[in-house]
Amino acid sequence: MKKILYILMGLMGLMGCNETVENAKQESVLPKIYPDYLGVTVPVNIAPLCFNMADETALRIDAVITDSHGNSLHAQGDESADFDLDDWHALLAANPGDSLTVSVSAKYDDGWHTYQPFSVYVSPDSIDYGLCYRLIAPGYEVWSKMGIYERDLSSFDERPLIENTQFEGCVNCHSFNRGNPADMSLHIRGSHGATLLRHDNSPLVAYNTKTPETLGLCVYPYWHPSGRYIAYSTNTTRQLFHSADPNRVEVFDEASDLQVYDVEKNELILSPLLKQDSIYETYPVFSADGRSLYFCVARPPLSFGEGMGVGLLDSIHYNLCRIDFDPHTGTFGDQIDVIVDAAAQGKSVSFPRPSYDGRFLCYTLSDYGQFSIWHHEADLYLLDLATGQSRPMDRANSEDTESFHNWSTNSRWLVFSSRRDDGLFTRPYFCHVDTAGTVTKAFMLPQRNPRRFYRDRFLSFNVPEFITGPTRFDSRQASRVINAESRKDFGVRIE
Repeated sequence: MKKILYILMGLMGLMGCNETVENAKQESVLPKIYPDYLGVTVPVNIAPLCFNMADETALRIDAVITDSHGNSLHAQGDESADFDLDDWHALLAANPGDSLTVSVSAKYDDGWHTYQPFSVYVSPDSIDYGLCYRLIAPGYEVWSKMGIYERDLSSFDERPLIENTQFEGCVNCHSFNRGNPADMSLHIRGSHGATLLRHDNSPLVAYNTKTPETLGLCVYPYWHPSGRYIAYSTNTTRQLFHSADPNRVEVFDEASDLQVYDVEKNELILSPLLKQDSIYETYPVFSADGRSLYFCVARPPLSFGEGMGVGLLDSIHYNLCRIDFDPHTGTFGDQIDVIVDAAAQGKSVSFPRPSYDGRFLCYTLSDYGQFSIWHHEADLYLLDLATGQSRPMDRANSEDTESFHNWSTNSRWLVFSSRRDDGLFTRPYFCHVDTAGTVTKAFMLPQRNPRRFYRDRFLSFNVPEFITGPTRFDSRQASRVINAESRKDFGVRIE
């Protein structure tokens, strides 16, 4: 009885925290909220779209969400509209394929203001369990604390897989086979450098991926759908700072090649076609059926020197190319086809990512180069693999950088990095892409109190990757493997 009384008292206390919205001025405009969730399409299983008023002078915010069946959900707070997690999911589960109406009121010094309602469409297409990303300060030359983290997309739960406080170095290039955490690749840079591989949930193994036949370490991994192969590039990379260009910093390759790793045979497969001195090859990805390899190709500038600047770098334009790959024999075709001739447009392609249903390929288009994360003009483009036609993803793009991206396993959702929020930090955004290629307005990764969360966390979300379930990554075991001196070498097979 006493327990029930305590529960009732707690509920009354919560109810007492809310104010009645009365004598409100009825505004004729839509509310300006942060993040901008007006008219977005969301997965049926996404975390609550909590939000703040964009105007920071608001004293209180009140939000009511209703559906066409008369069900409603209410949230009120000093800073954010924070919806109950269970009630939110119940409301979405009752409305797949339908729209919800959101009514917002805000209290200012002169009292309450009620704005015109807006809608949120609930797609019946679910999104994957979670997202895996690197959190890193947006620096240029040195790294501080960083780590790889996973986030449950149906809630606000986040946990670290591994942080570089457990060893000295940098973590990057995390990759999964179509979001399956049983097949995982993770690259470590620094004095304990290695590539960690896990296949079919086998124990982690640390590899030395540099061989006498290759330029350097294997980076930019992409798994074959069978799980047997991983495509890598090997890049000799430099960076420089612009004195006046708004892109601030440029990361570029002096040389780069491609290779495919055979997990079963522990050998790199090299082809002369993908290892040409006069060509830069980078960002390899397998097609949905595993029978092609897409990648980016550019010709180097005339010369590299100490005085190189943007005047030379802006002549480097990458095209999207493709070569056949036979997964049964682990061999490549005998010709390279140009799929998107960006160089002819004075543009450059980076980060090709085919949808897993084989229908589309999304890529980033910028003015030059292949490291688009600092290019404010970079936008997402959608290639229709059936027609060969490309078009900008206007509803997903913004006036600032759109860069790295990846598909959900059902090929209906795209996650991508964007600097649209403040021009400095990359944050994850999502959009829906239907079978006809229709793209919806993008929305930011939900947080309980978005303004406070993103303002207090001075970190960029780097390389967001979907995962189909918890990674169950043992960070202590990984730390032992990283800090150990032993590394397994790759073998090599040259076609």
